[in-house]
Amino acid sequence: MSSRLVVLGSCGAWPEPGRACSGFLLEHEGFHVVLDLGYGTLPRLLTLLGSTVADGLDAVMITHRHPDHMMDLHGLFRARWFGARGGPAIPLYAPSGVLERVALLDEVDVADVGQVFDWHVIPADDTQLGPFLLQTRALPHFVPNAGFRLSCADFTLAYTGDTGPDPGLAELGKAADLFIVEATSRDQQPATPPAPVGRQLHLSARDAGAAALAAGARRLMLTHFWPGNDRALSRTEAAAEFGGEILLADEGLVVGLG
Repeated sequence: MSSRLVVLGSCGAWPEPGRACSGFLLEHEGFHVVLDLGYGTLPRLLTLLGSTVADGLDAVMITHRHPDHMMDLHGLFRARWFGARGGPAIPLYAPSGVLERVALLDEVDVADVGQVFDWHVIPADDTQLGPFLLQTRALPHFVPNAGFRLSCADFTLAYTGDTGPDPGLAELGKAADLFIVEATSRDQQPATPPAPVGRQLHLSARDAGAAALAAGARRLMLTHFWPGNDRALSRTEAAAEFGGEILLADEGLVVGLG
């Protein structure tokens, strides 16, 4: 069976017209796992699954609790709570604060959310997730953020979520067939309020290229573009550091794996 990654959303902060925020669907050997569910990703996910209640989804992974990475997890909760209550809980791998935020949005108890999602707190030890070896790593951001590495006999895929420069990125993406790296590049938007002073907690496209180079990744996908950014320029900036194939996350893009 063919394996593929489908881009559900590619924007950071808020979605541009016609786009969505961070989200990806990974399919392998009939196993479906979603990586992040930011604004606007749920309708695209449900369309791919062919189900209004996300039947066929085997696991959800959320890098951190910022809404551009998890807001549509709340929509998924409602789909299951009202449309498939009593069905099996979907495994959810997420750092602290994610489940509580979903509960707050619907003014229910965390225990109610636990009827829909079987929560596994990450980062944690290596574990088997369907056909994948799942490895997680804490990466620097404003709130707890975990990068994901999913490996099987056919390929390895890694995803940073949001992060600043960190030596752990090289380990996360080591020799990955596809390394999905945020490339916020807020510097492309001079009118945008500057990031808080202190440690850098987002990457530029050039930083993303350097991370892929250090990891020895085969392919790099840039994502989490600040709205209004010049994505072709981002590719050029990343290519100044990384000589391999560079993909730009784009809603509906399908990338073959394995």
